[in-house]
Amino acid sequence: MSSLEEHCWSCPCAPSVESKYSSSSPSAASWLSSKGEEMMSVIASVLSSAYGSLRRDRTFNLIRRGLVLFTVGVLLALVLNLLQIQRNVTLFPEEVMTTLFSSAWWIPPCCGTGAAVVGLLYPCLDSHLGEPHKFKREWASVMRCIAVFVGINHASVKLDFDNNVQLSLTLAALSLGLWWTFDRSRSGFGLGVTTAFLATVITQLLVYNGVYQYTSPDFLYVRSWLPCIFFSGGVTVGNIGRQLAMGCAEKPHSD
Repeated sequence: MSSLEEHCWSCPCAPSVESKYSSSSPSAASWLSSKGEEMMSVIASVLSSAYGSLRRDRTFNLIRRGLVLFTVGVLLALVLNLLQIQRNVTLFPEEVMTTLFSSAWWIPPCCGTGAAVVGLLYPCLDSHLGEPHKFKREWASVMRCIAVFVGINHASVKLDFDNNVQLSLTLAALSLGLWWTFDRSRSGFGLGVTTAFLATVITQLLVYNGVYQYTSPDFLYVRSWLPCIFFSGGVTVGNIGRQLAMGCAEKPHSD
């Protein structure tokens, strides 16, 4: 038995087999390494193209949402400002009255730009705060919110009170009711108040510089109920912006 084992270990074929596998192992390792590098490069290129496509889609969706919000702001400005002019709430110089819809040409674009900014800020703030808005997220609710906002603006020029303070308190209650009915979010309330403050300051400056004027001003150069209109308008545009953002987010899943 011992001689047989010595014969097997001393067989001349053993070194050749060992040298064969030892010589082939470096080539196999290099082949695996090259294949691994190829796979990594393919994965990196796929991820890069996917990220670029996603970024382009996000940019396109952002531009599309901004254009829709701008159009909505322009239409609301034309309708609501025409209503106030017909009721002699706002007065423009005579040379302005011959322009489109008896309004200053710069008001609709300014309102459209403001609507686009506010409407895009609402979903961004929701995402930043980690509080996705899920309350009444359907287009029927958004359309009802728009109808209530138009009704509040219509009430501001139609309702007759003994003084502007009573009218302002009534419109403030209606504006808070609009927020509670269609929003109920802290971000929506905060952005609505910010929008009302900034828009009122800008309007005060425009009236102070003689661009146009309000009849019977009781809050410096404007009506005291004007911040309520801006607040409800901010909440309304914010709901439209949220619904547009939700529609863009759901579209890839449906595809």
